[in-house]
Amino acid sequence: MQAWDTMVVTLAMLMPATVDAKIFQRCDLAMKLEEAGLNGFKGYTIGGLLCMAHYESGFDTSFVDRNPDGSSAYGIFQLNSTWRCDSGVTPTQNLCHMECHELFNRHILDDIMCAKQIVSSQNGMNTWDSWSQHYSGHDLSEWLKGCHMYAKPYTTEINS
Repeated sequence: MQAWDTMVVTLAMLMPATVDAKIFQRCDLAMKLEEAGLNGFKGYTIGGLLCMAHYESGFDTSFVDRNPDGSSAYGIFQLNSTWRCDSGVTPTQNLCHMECHELFNRHILDDIMCAKQIVSSQNGMNTWDSWSQHYSGHDLSEWLKGCHMYAKPYTTEINS
C-alpha cells in the first residue's frame, strides 16, 4: 500500500506541470513567434524556427528528452538543463534564468526569450544539433503555407 501512496503523491505533483501543457498547431505557433519579433531575427525566419521546433518537440510544450550525459532537454524548443534552465537534478549554467519545469506550459514567452538568446549567441541556430544536420540552408518557406500572417517567407536561411 505504501508504494501506491507514493505513486499517487508523485502523480499529483506532476499534474500541475502537465495540465497547462499544449501541443501547438503550426500556424498558431507561427503567429506567436511573429508577435515576439522573431521573423528575420538575426537572419533566421519563422519557417526555420517552426521546422526546428517541429522536429525537436512536435510543438509539444511538455516534451522532455533525457540525454546520455544525465541532462535533459525541455519544452517546445528543447532547452537543455546543462545550459539553459535549472532542473534541480544536474549542474547548470542556467543562462535563461528559469527552472526547467517553467517550459511545460502553454505560455511560451519565456521559451521564446530563451530561444532568442540562443539565436543571438555565437552558434545561432547551430546550437541545436538538428538545425545544422537537417535544416540549415534549405528553403523553409513551406512551414508558413496556409498561415494567415504577415511574416515574410524568406526562401533561404543563414548558412553558419
